[in-house]
Amino acid sequence: MIQNSGETSNTIGSSQGEWKLVWSDEFTGEEIDQSKWTYVVGGHGFGNNELQFYTDRRENAYLRNGKLVIRALKETYEGREYTSAKLITKGKADWQYGRFEIRAKCPKGKGMWPAIWMMPTDMNIYGGWPSCGEIDIMELIGCSPNKVHGTLHYGQPHTYTGESFTLSKGDFSEDFHTFALEWTPTEFRWFVNDILYCKQNTWFSSRENGKENVPFPAPFDRSFYLQLNLAVGGNWPGNPDPSTVFPQMFEIDYIRVYESI
Repeated sequence: MIQNSGETSNTIGSSQGEWKLVWSDEFTGEEIDQSKWTYVVGGHGFGNNELQFYTDRRENAYLRNGKLVIRALKETYEGREYTSAKLITKGKADWQYGRFEIRAKCPKGKGMWPAIWMMPTDMNIYGGWPSCGEIDIMELIGCSPNKVHGTLHYGQPHTYTGESFTLSKGDFSEDFHTFALEWTPTEFRWFVNDILYCKQNTWFSSRENGKENVPFPAPFDRSFYLQLNLAVGGNWPGNPDPSTVFPQMFEIDYIRVYESI
């Protein structure tokens, strides 16, 4: 069991070992810390036929009461019908292995797609996506607001493996919950509120279909950076319908990254 009261601690313990804090954002300032985060700006669908345009405007991402708020709006902007925000640590912070802990409250409603995930700093070592690898710490689709997903993407052909966690009562929009991933050289472990719900220790990668696999643990054997976003619509969640209320908010209380001691 993780020993963590919700206050920042330099070390924590779990059944899997001891962890030392190496990076965090508690979102306690007046403005988003741009020494830690970069805005992604654009509206090209991002490979999933998403409907939002990501902006760097305060209307879509800001700090309030010690929390980061990513807000999706229904508005016409740059040829799109919705706006939202996506923040990444690329070029500012990345990690190879560790424990990643995020306390957040999710939106709900058809078409909402909040995500906390990681991509490799060097996309081309193993030949681009999906062979480069992708680590999804937490995803939720708004039509199932009581369920979150932890997933790995890898390989040629594209393969994805993972599991989901369903709350016994209520949903993830009603309160803050703690999502965590522990990543070691040979295993990934996903947690919700310190409950281990997924463990993976088998994956593969190859640069091209039909080519020999790169030796394990590729592609998860180098640095990845963090991404936070709230997508609207897309292949997986489907598009909003008249029941979807806007604005929608994805709130993050803190992010803490630990390395194994």
